[in-house]
Amino acid sequence: MKFVAFERNKQGTGASRRLRITGKTPGIVYGGSGEPQLIELDHNALWHALKKEAFHSSVLEMELAGQVSKVLLRDVQMHPFRQQVLHIDFQRVDARTRMNLKVPLHFKGEEESDAVKLDHNLVNHVTTELEVNCLPADLPEFIEVDLSGLKNNGTITLNDIKLPKGVKWVGHGRKTPVLASATAPAVEEEAAPAAAAAAPAAPAKGKGKK
Repeated sequence: MKFVAFERNKQGTGASRRLRITGKTPGIVYGGSGEPQLIELDHNALWHALKKEAFHSSVLEMELAGQVSKVLLRDVQMHPFRQQVLHIDFQRVDARTRMNLKVPLHFKGEEESDAVKLDHNLVNHVTTELEVNCLPADLPEFIEVDLSGLKNNGTITLNDIKLPKGVKWVGHGRKTPVLASATAPAVEEEAAPAAAAAAPAAPAKGKGKK
């Protein structure tokens, strides 16, 4: 995925505010062998790019001053209540250096699983993204999780799927994560009938005539 950035000379709160007024978003590119570089992007183009999953999870091609370099999106600062990107960070990519990045999971096959077809389970996507380590050339746009083998009240863990070639999960000491689980639907229990229905009380008879 490709985008266009422009060199930015001025920095500081005031300069960034003036950029935003003109429909631009300030940013920075860092990492690799080069010095950090200030950039600016067209806000509308950036806003639409951020709606695409690939912009967050793949190696991007940034055109800057006639040169194209490969970068990763690293941070986005949003306005607390406006639909506005306040600042954006990119990291240069070295083709020979492994990197860590979060990759989204795409689930398929749950409607064909026994858990859904036979047992009418509800399927919960417990984990929606994985942090992985790989070379830039091996970075997948997403990781597919096949749920067609899911059984009644069963789970699918990371051990049940095959990661793409060259890709390793970054666990930070955590146990193997559950990716999806099947749960039987809750059944409303009918209230048990009363052992004996209470008979309506007979009206009290008067003790005497007036």
